Amino acid sequence: MPSHRKPEPGESTGTVATAEGPLLEVTDVAVNYGRIQALHGVSLRVERGELVTLLGANGAGKSTTMRALSGLLPLTRGKIVFDGEDITHLKAHERVKRGMVQAPEGRGVFPGMTVQENLDMGCYARKFDTKAAYQERLGWVFELFPRLEERRTQVGGTMSGGEQQMLAIGRSLMSRPRLLMLDEPSMGLAPMVIQQIFRIIAEINAQGTTILLVEQNAQQALTRTDRAYILETGEVTKTGTGKALLADPAIKHAYLGVG
Repeated sequence: MPSHRKPEPGESTGTVATAEGPLLEVTDVAVNYGRIQALHGVSLRVERGELVTLLGANGAGKSTTMRALSGLLPLTRGKIVFDGEDITHLKAHERVKRGMVQAPEGRGVFPGMTVQENLDMGCYARKFDTKAAYQERLGWVFELFPRLEERRTQVGGTMSGGEQQMLAIGRSLMSRPRLLMLDEPSMGLAPMVIQQIFRIIAEINAQGTTILLVEQNAQQALTRTDRAYILETGEVTKTGTGKALLADPAIKHAYLGVG
């Protein structure tokens, strides 16, 4: 993958970060819920510009991993490095300011706020320097999700599941993520909507945003991902390119119902 990321809509087109090494590097991360160990030394990396997927069954530790990366869960051991900086002990909002942004499982839309107000909440931690930069980023989100522009005055809680997922991703994009973390974006959606969401995720990645995706829909995720990690009971059991894992008989049997 290239070592230079593309400037994003609403971002200065001057000097672009040129740091080398992975954008995200996670080493031996363990998390406990009380006396129960949920993660048993998870290690992974995300290179600049990649789309990387965490795949696994319910209870495998995918969402726990995402919450740990976001700063919402403390680690019992391990290290998280983002863009060369050790952020293991940074609070969640400090990680957002550095460009690590999560669209959570369950969407987390503010139900009593309009679409526009929900999108503006995405700017809370990473404010824009100018109104023009804000308008450019908002225009990009509306280009990706025309339905949001059509319904910008509609209250979020009255939207369909697919529209709420679009709103959750759009709100995250308003934070200008360098790493966009998506937790189960296809959950509870109709097949046609799932295909649309994954096409948009691929487009966001193609336009320069690095993505870490948690998914149960193996076919959709592995078809589009650069690399994937398989999680089972809090441990990484396998890793490889999306193409290689799609061809793996064990993965086909476990996640695609083939064989």
